[in-house]
Amino acid sequence: MKLSKEMLIQNQYLNLPVKNGVPKLKMSFLDGSETAREFEIELADGKPDFWVFSDVEKFKGRRLTIQAEGQAVELSAFESISQSDTPKDWENLYREEYRPQFHFSSRRGWNNDPNGLVYHNGEYYLFYQHNPYGTKWGNMHWGHAISKDLIHWKELPDALEPDRLGTIFSGSALVDWENTAGFQTGNEKVLVCAYTSAGGTSAESEGRSFAQSIAYSNDRGRNWTKYEKNPVLPNIAGRNRDPRVFWHKPTRKWVMALYLERNDYGLFSSPDLKNWKMRCKITIPDASECPDMFELPVDGDAENAKWVFWVANGSYLLGSFDGQDFLQEGKVQRPDWGDAYAAQTWSDVPIEDGRKIQIAWLRVDIPNMPFNQQMTFPCELRLRTTADGIRLFSTPVKEIEQLRRRAHVWEDLDLTPQENLLAGIRGDLFDIRAQFQKREAAEFGFMIRGIQSVYDVGKKQLSCVGKSASLAPVEGKIRLRILVDRASIEIFGNDGRVALPIGVIFQDEDKSLEVYSKGGTTHVDSLEVYELSSSWT
Repeated sequence: MKLSKEMLIQNQYLNLPVKNGVPKLKMSFLDGSETAREFEIELADGKPDFWVFSDVEKFKGRRLTIQAEGQAVELSAFESISQSDTPKDWENLYREEYRPQFHFSSRRGWNNDPNGLVYHNGEYYLFYQHNPYGTKWGNMHWGHAISKDLIHWKELPDALEPDRLGTIFSGSALVDWENTAGFQTGNEKVLVCAYTSAGGTSAESEGRSFAQSIAYSNDRGRNWTKYEKNPVLPNIAGRNRDPRVFWHKPTRKWVMALYLERNDYGLFSSPDLKNWKMRCKITIPDASECPDMFELPVDGDAENAKWVFWVANGSYLLGSFDGQDFLQEGKVQRPDWGDAYAAQTWSDVPIEDGRKIQIAWLRVDIPNMPFNQQMTFPCELRLRTTADGIRLFSTPVKEIEQLRRRAHVWEDLDLTPQENLLAGIRGDLFDIRAQFQKREAAEFGFMIRGIQSVYDVGKKQLSCVGKSASLAPVEGKIRLRILVDRASIEIFGNDGRVALPIGVIFQDEDKSLEVYSKGGTTHVDSLEVYELSSSWT
């Protein structure tokens, strides 16, 4: 069955009603005889669970034909599609019950992998895998948000939409400072996105394979043009995907790290982002997808730098790279990465800043909301020498201090069983810092809104909600940093030697905090609890 109607576009948004669990329909927007948009949607067959929107600003003054096709197209749902300059149900935006308050989540729909992280002209760009039309994976677009401080995000219209080559899978972004691709048209430096055209993942791309494409922007990422000769790298193997592109200054070439198939990755190089040549392969056991590759100084020494090759599950290799070959040094490392996945670092962060900043998809199913999933909080990465060798450390960026509202501080005291220093503190947004020395206690830790975060002294293990990581004391001390938001607990042990980002839905009525010691006394060198304000207020 197919329904169709013509609409003169006079407003910015088309509002579409969604009902979770009903059969998906194929919906199309036709601009004349051309298909302008095509996607699947659970169009409500009664009262909607929520409303999504499609930004149709660029079609203003033109007539679009709206079509819905499927086995159970309800006329009432189709007729309820409407236009407005403010999306429906917008009055509660960012105030929803489970809305993360200082972690990024999309206004509407599903998000997963961060994509295209780049800094340019005072703005951090965050693109991400996005389904604008439902709270489950599908219809992959590149969502788009910008921030000046990694805390306060402004969401822009989706940057890249599916086309005849496929839906838009993960990738990266860069500033083409020297205009090597020839896309720059004015004084503004051109931005370029490299992404996977996921052939065969939509009706429009049926029969096509996975290949790599590029798009560019001459207006600071507000509008994007896909390269007319896409794809720039045809299929190499299987569902090869997730290009991570960066400039290698010594060879004056662009380098692409690309997932190939099974546990294999490839490195390619190009002078102009359009023509690519394979250089070498890298194999990482039990890993797949979403490579990242970057150089970091060891212990802050620029004369002693290592390359990091990172993959989706948090595994990484250290080594050297000459523009052609990556030479591995040591074994694969994998600090437990909790519920985080597909992390990526920002490119083009100014030299005077000097940080390598990373963000990841934090996998958490957020129920009964018009959005689903969130990002981790941005973290700074460092390489440090440890007793086990050189290791990667991860700590929250300093910008979170902007959100601190009220502080509770304790120093140099013994914590006994049945004692709770935090009794009376209630809330749902916290930044907690603590340093402990073991005494005779078997374990110590925190109870956060009914969720236990525990350090087992005998096992030398940090754990929370079924996830755990080994963490040995440093000079007899354990340092913990914990960020608490409405749908997550992120734990950092010993200044980021381990990171445990955890997605969790709390019991709504429990806003309590507890610090505890079990089986004896634990010494508290310091304990700081900061109540945080929302980044959306």
